[in-house]
Amino acid sequence: MYSKISGFSDEIAANVEEQFRALNKLKISYFEPRGIGEKNIASLTDEEAYELKALMERYGIKASSIGSPIGKIRLEEPFEPHFALFQRVVKIAGILDTRYIRMFSFYHEGGDVWTPEERQEVLGRLCRMIDYAASADVVLLHENEKGIYGDTADRCADLMKELYGDHFQAVFDPANFVQCGQDTRYAYELLRDYIVYMHIKDAFLADGRVVPAGAGDGNVEYVLRALFDRGYEGYLSLEPHLGTFAGLKDLELDDKMLDLPEGGEGTFTLAYRALCGILEKIGVR
Repeated sequence: MYSKISGFSDEIAANVEEQFRALNKLKISYFEPRGIGEKNIASLTDEEAYELKALMERYGIKASSIGSPIGKIRLEEPFEPHFALFQRVVKIAGILDTRYIRMFSFYHEGGDVWTPEERQEVLGRLCRMIDYAASADVVLLHENEKGIYGDTADRCADLMKELYGDHFQAVFDPANFVQCGQDTRYAYELLRDYIVYMHIKDAFLADGRVVPAGAGDGNVEYVLRALFDRGYEGYLSLEPHLGTFAGLKDLELDDKMLDLPEGGEGTFTLAYRALCGILEKIGVR
């Protein structure tokens, strides 16, 4: 099976050892740290981060990317405290020995209408973070997420055309595009040159409900086939969202997903098997 499969294993359990035992069982060698016990990854102290690294080594798990909350605040909120949090995340990435940091491009109060002034504010904040990322030799991975500036394919492309480079690249999340009413084939064709990381998540266009990869309207098979045909060698990170889990309420701006049944190892395994089925179908080993 493809070796660079990763995942948000906090959807298995809050306890990190339970997460790692489940990953070992599935022979997955990477994770995307987000929820670590009762804390978000960005809140770990140096000591806690080194303890996590020791546990990773004990279970043979590496970090594919930091699943950070950076850029997931409103433009109306002060940026300096958030920039300090970003600097903290960069330090944690170094401790956990990963160059990748997943991040976002800010919410605002204006719904789907972004003014030229707001766009410039987004670009300015991202530029400042990219400069810092370059100084630390890390790569910021922008994830398309409903409600942020880069939620639609066109606005993601705008960010990439302005800022793409060695330290700012793209995560492609099919389900998030579906939840924004986007055609994921169009989104892929627009963004394919910028994609270095995949989140494996699917959803129905009708109601935004998240389902296993291949079962929704995210064209996951099409996107993966197209990527691998182009020589893709990046990570495939499972973000099942097939059930509730500790910390979910802190990740979503609405409460739609809180009505899901409880998640855990079973739903994570279901998501993994769905991905494996697609990879087998398109001939990826």
